[in-house]
Amino acid sequence: MSTTGNAAVAGDPAHAARVNMAFIAAIVAVATIGGFMFGYDSGVINGTQDGLEKTFRLSKLGTGFNVGAILLGCAAGAFTAGRLADRIGRRTVMMLAAGFFIVSALGAGAASSSMAFILARLLGGVGVGAASVLSPVYISEVTPAAMRGRLSSVQQIMIITGLTGAFVANYVLAHTAGGSTSPFWLGYPAWRWMFWMQVIPAAVFLTTLLLIPESPRYLVVKGREGLALTVLTRLFGADEAARKVAEIRATLAADHHRPKLSDLIDKTTGKVRPIVWTGIGLAVFQQLVGINVVFYYGAVLWQSVGFSENDALKINILSGALSILACFATVLLIDRIGRKPLLLIGSAGMTVTLGVLTWAFSTATTVGGAVHLGDGPGLAALISANAYVVFFNLSWGPVMWVMLGEMFPNQIRGSGLAVAGFAQWIANFAISVSFPALAASLGLTPTYAFYALSALVSLFFVRAMVHETRGKELEQMEG
Repeated sequence: MSTTGNAAVAGDPAHAARVNMAFIAAIVAVATIGGFMFGYDSGVINGTQDGLEKTFRLSKLGTGFNVGAILLGCAAGAFTAGRLADRIGRRTVMMLAAGFFIVSALGAGAASSSMAFILARLLGGVGVGAASVLSPVYISEVTPAAMRGRLSSVQQIMIITGLTGAFVANYVLAHTAGGSTSPFWLGYPAWRWMFWMQVIPAAVFLTTLLLIPESPRYLVVKGREGLALTVLTRLFGADEAARKVAEIRATLAADHHRPKLSDLIDKTTGKVRPIVWTGIGLAVFQQLVGINVVFYYGAVLWQSVGFSENDALKINILSGALSILACFATVLLIDRIGRKPLLLIGSAGMTVTLGVLTWAFSTATTVGGAVHLGDGPGLAALISANAYVVFFNLSWGPVMWVMLGEMFPNQIRGSGLAVAGFAQWIANFAISVSFPALAASLGLTPTYAFYALSALVSLFFVRAMVHETRGKELEQMEG
């Protein structure tokens, strides 16, 4: 399919559309800046810990709370954004998130106390949480079903790119200043500029959001069908636009009430809809497999089993490069083989690779207070850890966000995202905060055994609960 001009969408000839790919590509490019900011705001904290500890005289526990505070903001942001997006629009809430990024960056860099810093990071977390759920859902609501998975998967690539961008910016600033705590421009230490640099991409995000339209699904829900028709006509052509508006209208509540949280309850049974439990399960299992242990504690982990600091940093760089390559593979595969097969492949692959890691760590010996792996187990651990990263980023990393953006029916999409997004960030917080304590008290072997068991359970969860959404229009989603 051409990436410029107009292209026909494969499917029913009677409903064939002329898709404005240039316009869609521009919309996706803007929306995925939200993913970049998601990654950047999460990664910018790396390299600033020394500055925080010295400036605010923090204990290790205090440092951990200053670093981890953003995750609580993310949970609040994901829940609030999903509901607020049903009230004031997807694009409007993304603009609010961009504003939060700017205020958070300025506030964190200028903070004169730990409390001021934590408040700034909590605000940034609200922006991250909002972007994490709304960027993929916005993309899913403005793209054709035949390519929705590919375009939504770009979000994960941008998240990793944002992480990498923060690492590079921090490195350049620290290297140029002579250290993260050394004076830089205007006499302020480099670690403060690490946060202030975030204003640049955040401002780009805010500015470009002004150039893209509101989601047509949201516009129909709000009764603004004329504007929705205008947007859809520009996206898919006049004939397809009229059909889309009618389809969207037909999927809304029979009494045409506004979407609300109680819509997640099945009116017939009085119980939470099964699709909601599926969304929560996808969100939680993505974190229970321990991926953020690799992202947040990778260097510490490898040093703890005998690798030098230099080698540990190289392994992290390798893992990042493999993550991006795996995400590109997902872009190529997700609309060809489907979401569910990729999740099953990922669960099986992570179960095996995490199992090998568990075995490797069980062979570790302690010499002079330092933990060491033998040559064989060390090599097995290195290969398995990077294979694990590939399996995750080929499957659960991008596919979970794709599915959350598309799997809920129109009437409950905002509310479903609110609940699932909240669950995802709470699970993220729990796994990230618990790892140091678990590793210290129980050791790496039982800790990684838990992640491996979670991956195995996720395999059965996907088989039983997840239904394929490849090629389906959003108006065909059931639940």
